[in-house]
Amino acid sequence: MDKMPAWADAVLVPLISILLAAILSALVILAIGENPVEAFNLMVEGALMRSAGWGYTLYYTTNFIFTGLCAAVAFHAKMFNIGGEGQAMIGGLGVALVCLFIPFPHWTVALLVAIVAAGAFGALWALIPAYLQAKRGSHIVITTIMFNFIASAVLNYVLVNLLRPQGAMDPATARFPEATQLPTFQDMFATADNPLFRGSPANVTFFLAVLACVAFWFLMWRTRLGYEIRAFGHSESAVKYAGISPVRITIVAMLISGGLAGMMALNTTMGEAERLVMNATEGAGFIGIAVALMGRSHPVGIFLAALLFGFLYQGGAELALWTNIPRELITVIQALVILFTGALDNMVRMPLERLFVALGRKDA
Repeated sequence: MDKMPAWADAVLVPLISILLAAILSALVILAIGENPVEAFNLMVEGALMRSAGWGYTLYYTTNFIFTGLCAAVAFHAKMFNIGGEGQAMIGGLGVALVCLFIPFPHWTVALLVAIVAAGAFGALWALIPAYLQAKRGSHIVITTIMFNFIASAVLNYVLVNLLRPQGAMDPATARFPEATQLPTFQDMFATADNPLFRGSPANVTFFLAVLACVAFWFLMWRTRLGYEIRAFGHSESAVKYAGISPVRITIVAMLISGGLAGMMALNTTMGEAERLVMNATEGAGFIGIAVALMGRSHPVGIFLAALLFGFLYQGGAELALWTNIPRELITVIQALVILFTGALDNMVRMPLERLFVALGRKDA
């Protein structure tokens, strides 16, 4: 054995990284005078042991699945799309426009049209950075970061000057018509005797996110386009030799990436707020990068990593509510998870690789 097995790379490396982040987080919590065991129990209780907690966890998970898939498509093409946040904002604008100005008979029809609108608006917002990368050599990281700020400014202008109802003070649209409002988990699963998911924002878009994972797998590993994207990510010179256009692959990969980010807005805009508000993305576009890194850009890994970050978000809210642990410390814990699973990945991977190589030679 001259390298680490695939299962160890996919399972052991992330698990050890998470464990190291948990140990450091526990030390930080201990340093501010709180009990890390009690804090962890409270997070589990608030995020996983009640249906309402699960509802919030799965709501956040839905956001992170879409943005994680967004980052993963770009990763496979060896691009770093930092613009998921802005693409999700503009995707929300697309959702709002169709929900406010098209009279739908039922939420199913509204959802189908909103999927197209969210994906199209998000993809179009990714098109300009993609073109600049493919045709002008502008670095995709710089342009997508800049487009996040432009998206925020555009959305603020539209909400304040064009879509805000007369007499309203907050930068938000009017409430969407009832026919466009998506069923929540409470609507779908609660009964008079068993009020499941009461008050939680989880809704039908969670199942859409799961379908997006399946579609992502099929695209990347069962289609010619997916093969070309992955081949381009491994070697640009090789795809040129094979007659594949790097310009086309760059633009197509970024269009898919932006479309997936835009679809996140279905959850926050159509499913939860039932109107478009500023800052609805809440940093999910950036968290998606960590989700894709932790999930190794594979849909199963992305789903599990999104679930972990959904747990951290909801569990962190419980800690901030019921303990003296400040909300900012929850951000530190999330940052530690990102640090160990992303930037310090080789700190775990390289010793494990040496261990497996040594064990393989011993067995031989």
